[in-house]
Amino acid sequence: MTGGTREPRRPLAIHWSDQAKDDLAAIGDYIAADKPSAAMRWVERLVADVERAAEMPVAGRVVPEYADRQDIREVLRRTYRIVYRVRAEAIEVLTIFEGHRLFPKGVVPDALDDEG
Repeated sequence: MTGGTREPRRPLAIHWSDQAKDDLAAIGDYIAADKPSAAMRWVERLVADVERAAEMPVAGRVVPEYADRQDIREVLRRTYRIVYRVRAEAIEVLTIFEGHRLFPKGVVPDALDDEG
């Protein structure tokens, strides 16, 4: 840092849980049943939201169901919730689901679990 200017921060790495990969594929398949061309665009938008979260990880809101966990955050894309965990060098995408559904059980690792 020189002269009061800041170098841009590099985005964190992105790790996708198996659950999140499955969620993304299922969303694409569901939309493709009615509009195949729209499915790819929608999945690309969700992935772009994840990439933005990696650039500014704490900009996502704390997940209300885990209000005591500052490391569990989410970004919203219309009715979808993209839930991720902020780590030192990466974000871990945990799940993507429609907001009208109940929060999936078992997708949020224990606070002491460093390996995810």
